[in-house]
Amino acid sequence: MSNLNWKPFLYGGLASIVAEFGTFPIDLTKTRLQVQGQTADAHYTQIRYKGMFHALLRIGREEGILALYSGISPALLRQASYGTIKIGTYQTMKRLFVSRPEDETMIINVFCGVVSGVISSAIANPTDVLKIRMQAQGSVIQGSMIANFLDIYHQEGTRGLWRGVLLTAQRAAIVVGVELPVYDITKKHLILSGLMGDTVYTHFISSFTCGLAGALASNPVDVVRTRMMNQRVIAGNQVIYKGTLDGLLQIWKSEGFFALYKGFWPNWLRLGPWNIIFFITYEQLKKLPF
Repeated sequence: MSNLNWKPFLYGGLASIVAEFGTFPIDLTKTRLQVQGQTADAHYTQIRYKGMFHALLRIGREEGILALYSGISPALLRQASYGTIKIGTYQTMKRLFVSRPEDETMIINVFCGVVSGVISSAIANPTDVLKIRMQAQGSVIQGSMIANFLDIYHQEGTRGLWRGVLLTAQRAAIVVGVELPVYDITKKHLILSGLMGDTVYTHFISSFTCGLAGALASNPVDVVRTRMMNQRVIAGNQVIYKGTLDGLLQIWKSEGFFALYKGFWPNWLRLGPWNIIFFITYEQLKKLPF
């Protein structure tokens, strides 16, 4: 532990914050698209948005441009914790198995990605709940991040802040277990093939590829996670989704299979640019002379 490298933790957190701020409006439209059209929740039965671009325009027109950044405070706080722990843990765990990046294998990287994703997402779950609540309700929800944090705590208790933590951990295991290994393996093979060097172009292609892979793998769980975190469980109210499998089956049965891919385009169009911004920023930070 005395040889623990602090740079992946710091650089991972900084790069995550930059990427989050740059792609947040797309993430907000994904949340709005995923929570609408529910047959079990009267608050979200109406189909208000026809797609990502329609959602961006309608939210901006009806609620104001700043509404596109509803929930940005907990989102940045989440990345400061989640991104820092995720990247730092992933890079540190890899070095426990192999000392050189050239010796890494897909199995090692997937294992490290899954473990780091679960740990970091579980710790940062309260900020995720806050972000989704503020995104889904937009201008309806009033007060600061702290006020909304206290509101959830007083009405729903500690469990409310860790609502959907199993789903969050499952999604993070999928996303991180796919994205980081795909990025590393794609980058390694591009460099070793001699086609490209360790340049920004290699980082771009690798990050674009991992973003697409992550979106395809995680979207169904992401839809269930978003709805579970958005449902308010107060005394007397019925719980709509009881878990991952129950949520997947309910949505498939009542809304059809493709409802599990609601918000896919904004999800991918967010994960793609998010990963591109993140990895290019991260790779540049790694080159700092200290």
